[in-house]
Amino acid sequence: MSGFDEMRAKGASLRFYNDGPAWDGVPAVALGTLAFDDPAAGAALLAEALVRAGGRPVLAPMDGDTWHAYRTVTQSDGSPAFLLEPAAHPHVAEALALAGFEPVAHYASTRLALDTPQAEPAPVEGITVEPWDGKDAQPLLEQVFAFAGGSFADKQFFKAITREQFLGLYLPLLPLLDPRLVFLAREGDGIVGFLLGYRDPAMPTRAVLKTYAGVRRGIGHLLAHHFHEAARGLGCTHVIHALMHADNVSLVRSGQHGAEVFRRYTLFGHRPA
Repeated sequence: MSGFDEMRAKGASLRFYNDGPAWDGVPAVALGTLAFDDPAAGAALLAEALVRAGGRPVLAPMDGDTWHAYRTVTQSDGSPAFLLEPAAHPHVAEALALAGFEPVAHYASTRLALDTPQAEPAPVEGITVEPWDGKDAQPLLEQVFAFAGGSFADKQFFKAITREQFLGLYLPLLPLLDPRLVFLAREGDGIVGFLLGYRDPAMPTRAVLKTYAGVRRGIGHLLAHHFHEAARGLGCTHVIHALMHADNVSLVRSGQHGAEVFRRYTLFGHRPA
């Protein structure tokens, strides 16, 4: 994550990241950790940040890049938050709108009852899926880093990070992961897909599918099926498919599983006219 400067005014504060991700090929500023007492105070500080950005595009909320916290809750059914979910920042969406920001990306989390009948996924030739054995955590993360860098590189707002930065982010999360809810798809000895999941400590009857990726069609469905079966075997009654981009096929697949949206999130942006 790039460095930041704190900006403060009466009733408002934020972090100004001068080196955010590119937005349609143009380097952007990112504004994160937004805290506003009311929409007007937030809008006033955001206006100052836009002046400081000097005509560059600005993304918010985003703590530097998409590897860190970004997005804000914009619709909810009131369900309790799950571990690692973006916070529902009071006044943020309204303040951003007042300051001239517009939604630039939408995301959703869905909930699936595990007693919902599911069709068996079609096998993918040459692919095997197995849970992580809980050993050699750092080498595993290094393989996931190498895989994720290529898998997510074409995503909007992607910003590359170093291996050391990646390990700094994910090694502290390892104690949260249940190896029985982490899956690897292999073709021969090579990793061609992965899924990271965990049980929510605040509600152990639900498991969270944090992220997954595969290099071939069908691998994601295969990984999700194994995750659902493992969660059911651990006594979970529901799973959460977390934080999917509205245009991502994973949201469509989640709906096909029978999952229902319970929270929506928005990333906002501002570009000079």
